Amino acid sequence: MADVFMPQLGETVADGTVTKWFKQVGDVVTRGEPLFEVSTDKVDTEIPAQADGVLSEILVGAGTTVDVGTKLAVIGGDGPTVSDSATHGETTTSAASPSATAAAPAVVLANASAGDKLSPVVRRLLAEHGLDAAAVTGTGPGGRVTKEDVLAAAAAAASAAATPASVAPLSPVVRRLLSDAGLGAGDVVGTGPDGRITRRDVEQAMAAGARPSTTPEGDEVIPFTKIRKLTAEHMVRSKATSAHTLMVKEIDFEAIERVRRARGADFKAAEGFSLTYLPFIAVATVAALRDFPHLSASVGDNELIVHHTLNLGIAVDLDSEGLVVPVVKRADALGVREMARTIRDLATRARTKALGVDDMSGGTFTITNPGPYGTLMTGAVINQPQVAILSTDGVTRKPVVITGPDGSEAIAIHSVGLVALTFDHRAVDGAYAARFLARLAGLLHDSDWNTGL
Repeated sequence: MADVFMPQLGETVADGTVTKWFKQVGDVVTRGEPLFEVSTDKVDTEIPAQADGVLSEILVGAGTTVDVGTKLAVIGGDGPTVSDSATHGETTTSAASPSATAAAPAVVLANASAGDKLSPVVRRLLAEHGLDAAAVTGTGPGGRVTKEDVLAAAAAAASAAATPASVAPLSPVVRRLLSDAGLGAGDVVGTGPDGRITRRDVEQAMAAGARPSTTPEGDEVIPFTKIRKLTAEHMVRSKATSAHTLMVKEIDFEAIERVRRARGADFKAAEGFSLTYLPFIAVATVAALRDFPHLSASVGDNELIVHHTLNLGIAVDLDSEGLVVPVVKRADALGVREMARTIRDLATRARTKALGVDDMSGGTFTITNPGPYGTLMTGAVINQPQVAILSTDGVTRKPVVITGPDGSEAIAIHSVGLVALTFDHRAVDGAYAARFLARLAGLLHDSDWNTGL
């Protein structure tokens, strides 16, 4: 027998929505075949079965959002089992059955009393917003009230205070969609009976670019979207976990700039996109990490866990809504051209929500690249559970002092920029980080980059 859980689809993802079951209770399941589909703010993906057997229970129906780690189903060897809900006279329906309705979700309840249990976070939120748990619709397993349910109910209550009493009530699904979009009921035109706002109304308003209304004082209130909230939580947790320390190194990019000028046009014609500094920096970074492996690591229980398989995370901005960090697997095996292709592919799929589970997991070191916007120096927040992150900032033309073969000095115009390493001082000391940056600077300045193209 094997239990099926909601997977972790990226470091900052705290929950996911089961959008579809590919098997019904009683169906034979083969390890590796698609079992169910999950949607989050960062990825929509099919999750394969992890064991052979018979799908004996489905505990979370399609359309339900649950926390990472929540038990979703059971794969057994003897066919369907009878759940607690059946003993209470409830009718159970397969989550994949087309006859399932919104009023009676296709869920086999693992414990009918689970909805009576409130987590400390939920209790605190209920108290803060002056809400009664009985008045909040729970969407968790067994009707459990989650923190998102409380936040949605609070947003609905606030919206109702500013909405005429004649407006039809909002369903839990619509409340959640409005909350995630940062919209109030007054920002959406309802087309349902008696002016009720439907799910389609909210989705159409979002597609049309609806924005929250401004307050009478002229301040615009924009509630955090789910991805914004998850990013914020991840950043705060990282600052509370790691002893963040910043170290900066000036880099002479002139050797790379000359290659870009000489080969850039041919590269774009062949690949369809421009040759930037990022793939060069990425290749040099993983080479330097080979010499300084304690920066490709995580902190355990009074121990440093060094990851000798170098998987490079690349932070991707989702149109200012939040960040995701897809991962270049075995990055030290790639040259500049292959690295550029891989980064381009991951960034494109991140912005179209086409990343898979494997694309978002296993990173050992991260690069964030605000440089195209002309930044000077960025102290990035470490992407947990890693111990370091490198920021690549703007590159500009400026006068530098160069030394000739005979030791003479001269002034020349070179392409120069800063790289900023944020590292966890628990894992390494400043001298180790400084030597890593010196090695990185040397690789960027002295390598034969023509060969990599």
